[in-house]
Amino acid sequence: MFSILILAYNEEMNLPGCLKSIPWCDDIVVLDSFSSDRTVEIAESSDNVRLVARKFDDFAGQRNYALDEVDFKYDWVFHLDADEHFTDALLKECHEVVKLNEKSGYQVPSKMMLWGRWLKHAGVYPVYQMRMHKLGEVRFVQYGHGQREGESERGIGFMKEPYEHHSFGKGLAEWFERHNRYSTNESMETMERLSGSGISLGALFSSDRIKRRRTLKEISFRLPFRPGFRFVYQYFIKLGFLDGYPGFAYSLMLTIYEAQISLKVMELKLRKKNART
Repeated sequence: MFSILILAYNEEMNLPGCLKSIPWCDDIVVLDSFSSDRTVEIAESSDNVRLVARKFDDFAGQRNYALDEVDFKYDWVFHLDADEHFTDALLKECHEVVKLNEKSGYQVPSKMMLWGRWLKHAGVYPVYQMRMHKLGEVRFVQYGHGQREGESERGIGFMKEPYEHHSFGKGLAEWFERHNRYSTNESMETMERLSGSGISLGALFSSDRIKRRRTLKEISFRLPFRPGFRFVYQYFIKLGFLDGYPGFAYSLMLTIYEAQISLKVMELKLRKKNART
């Protein structure tokens, strides 16, 4: 078996579905960032759930705090967000990973869901995050508005089975509000990348899929007309149109998100220029 860590803040709409997908787990830890809704009540009324509270600083900080301070029941931990659901197939693969005990951690793909439909194309499946790991062998580092895996003792592997990501569980208004915050972080990160050293195009041909994806993101920081390119990439190049109207809607939403980033980068550049004069 393995433990599950859930990060939460005002997740009364998402947490019940998340917990419903993991009834088999007897060691669930909800790390709450002092929610003001019914999140705490829902967690405390659920079987096999322990509640821990910590003021949010960033995602890597939250996860590392839990790894340092929480006495997990098992040696392996799966990081699941409140708007994500486990599947039976993923559970089976997790048991195999624990039994084999070959790597320190594992990148796990996610299935982006919108209005009950899997965005197989517009969601650019598979997108990986390090979610399954053995305690004491992996740390997290903050990157952009999310986190990445840090150094690991025995390397990071890849799992095949995905979890479901219901990113729109609180409605589109909340998604736009959240991504407005994310775009601020992304704009500052873009400025840092633009002022840093160049990129190695050779990494695009690496056998490491994570390295290839991160190199593409480095290139995207330098692209002109970034919002328009994002729509073309999601909807046409990645065949998002095959996902029907949800695919079109999601491609358009990401285009708006990229526009927010581009405009905020422009604003930061103007502020920097004015500060010099």
